[in-house]
Amino acid sequence: MAQLDPVEPVEAAKAVLAREDRRLVGLGLSQARWLVLLHLARFTEMPTQRELAQSVGVEGPTLARLLDSLETQGLVTRVAVPEDRRAKKIALQPKAQPLIEKIEAISTQLRQEVFAGIDEEDLRRCQQVHARVLGNLLK
Repeated sequence: MAQLDPVEPVEAAKAVLAREDRRLVGLGLSQARWLVLLHLARFTEMPTQRELAQSVGVEGPTLARLLDSLETQGLVTRVAVPEDRRAKKIALQPKAQPLIEKIEAISTQLRQEVFAGIDEEDLRRCQQVHARVLGNLLK
């Protein structure tokens, strides 16, 4: 099997996130907070705090602190789950929608810049390989 440099994909991901973070700084959100909002916006139903933590890839206490700040900003609310009084579902507030749209617009523009000059077929193949790698990691 060919040896791949494990640093290159990590460095590429870090560089993209750093550039995106710089572009989003004017929105008053840290990278962690805008990632939570984007993940939350992709759920079709309100997720529990645990489900959202898993989606974002953070521990529960870390997400709790992020949600505290997003709640203070009026962007999310925690909703009690009647069948489990310890669980909370997370709801986006209307104030978050324009912010999410700006985040997505900035992200779309950045993706266009990052993938400029790369053939569609190469991108498709890269996504397939990435999905396979992720699948192998989640086994």
